[in-house]
Amino acid sequence: MRKTLLLAAVAAMALGAGPALAKKQLVIVVKGLDNPFFEAIHQGCEKWNKENASSEYECFYTGPASTSDEAGEAQIVQDMLSKPDTVAMAISPSNAPLIAQTIKSANPSIPIMTVDADLTKEDAALRKTYLGTDNYLMGKKIGEYIKKAKPNGGTICTIEGNPAADNILRRAQGMRDALSGKEGLAALKGEGGWTEVAGCPVFTNDDGAKGVQAMTDILAANPKLDAFGIMGGWPLFGAPQPYRDLFKPMADKIAKNEFVIGAADTIGDEVAIAKEGLVTALVGQRPFEMGYKAPAVMLDLIGGKKVDDPVFTGLDECTKETADTCIQK
Repeated sequence: MRKTLLLAAVAAMALGAGPALAKKQLVIVVKGLDNPFFEAIHQGCEKWNKENASSEYECFYTGPASTSDEAGEAQIVQDMLSKPDTVAMAISPSNAPLIAQTIKSANPSIPIMTVDADLTKEDAALRKTYLGTDNYLMGKKIGEYIKKAKPNGGTICTIEGNPAADNILRRAQGMRDALSGKEGLAALKGEGGWTEVAGCPVFTNDDGAKGVQAMTDILAANPKLDAFGIMGGWPLFGAPQPYRDLFKPMADKIAKNEFVIGAADTIGDEVAIAKEGLVTALVGQRPFEMGYKAPAVMLDLIGGKKVDDPVFTGLDECTKETADTCIQK
């Protein structure tokens, strides 16, 4: 009898301890689950979990199904902030002002940081730090590759993602500054020899197929176009075969720098496309590193430790000649 009662007591204790054993959540909210860039962040998050299996904390990755669902991301941020087991959050804002307003409305007491994409300068005080790419530098490097290939300038079209995505806007500004030799120009109208053609920049909402179609249309309307500056790799990794189909007939012109394409990112088929000579240069981010580092940064913030702002991850630069060795291992 005593043995039965003892077993029952142990079982009751185990059941009662269930909720207490639930791990505290270090939440990463990305723009969309349909983008391989964010899947690399997910893999970094999972590596942290594997290496910290005995921790009381867990890296939890989430986001809307589609990268174009700005309202969905804001709703997820709001929902996750209302959960008692969410103890810190890293957000990649698709629409920076909308996410800022969501944070203001929630008025969270937990540490908030941004990853991959930041809030605007006006809203930066809402988060503790930004972890990710130096987006201005990334765009500037893209611009430098384009300028090196065509030092006398020409006509260019910029392919962007979401018009309210701060990281993409910073890249575009960096590219314009590199091409023009001036800072802060909203559009290029001959500065440094470069002019942005009518209808550009094109905003594709991170949709690869839409990006390729936009470039097809721009080339048809501007047969003497000299360059594309692609601020995210969506057309290359999101629609690699249509991208190849569009630019294979131009491979010789690309090889001779008669036509120049500078693009962001080095994921999916992008490096293979560089090796095929269908892009002049890639400037890539390190999303896996972002996902892997984010939980540690959140823990430092929870612990009240000093954290740099920003915390930059590195860049990889790939051309046809360096495609085999350009990615950080």
